[in-house]
Amino acid sequence: MIDILYLFILATLALAISPGPDNIYVLTQSLSYGARSGIAVTAGLISGCIVHTTLLAFGVSAVITASAVLHTIIKILGACYLIYLAWSVYRTNPKLSIKGDSSAKTYRQLFRQGVIMNLVNPKVLIFFLAFFPGFLWNESGNTVLQFYILGITFMVVSFIVFSTIALLAGRISNYLSQNLQAAVFLKWMQIVVFLAIALFILLP
Repeated sequence: MIDILYLFILATLALAISPGPDNIYVLTQSLSYGARSGIAVTAGLISGCIVHTTLLAFGVSAVITASAVLHTIIKILGACYLIYLAWSVYRTNPKLSIKGDSSAKTYRQLFRQGVIMNLVNPKVLIFFLAFFPGFLWNESGNTVLQFYILGITFMVVSFIVFSTIALLAGRISNYLSQNLQAAVFLKWMQIVVFLAIALFILLP
């Protein structure tokens, strides 16, 4: 068990560090609004993983991924939500979106945004279904408990990596937020990231 968990941690660490939609999203939010905002987003993204773990542990993930209709509906809803977020950023004034301004999103809003982004991304569901079963150490034992152990381990490792990204990016967010040109760049970077993740979700 310990050896398998160790390998799982190493694999999760490599995945969390590798550039992907989630850590790029955390990076852009941290650059735009500061480390605390990035950590709030991270907490939301990671919290969504407990839902995916539960769906996996009780076999619901397999049912959803096996249904082309359900899978397509989730993909469309996820893409629409991300396009809505891109539109919301587009409508903001970059000068009024810098860290510390009252127009910036609250930590609760950012947390909720992270949770929703995680839940409406069917590729997270597919990833859990493909990745986790290979690390079960006793397939004839209590697989529900094993999936939850793997899920919590995945959440802890990912939270540490994403929070580190947020803290590092937050160190230069003060400078960027005081520079109008940088604020405009960050605004469009967020829009591009949201649209890119929407496209990522829609692609087969």
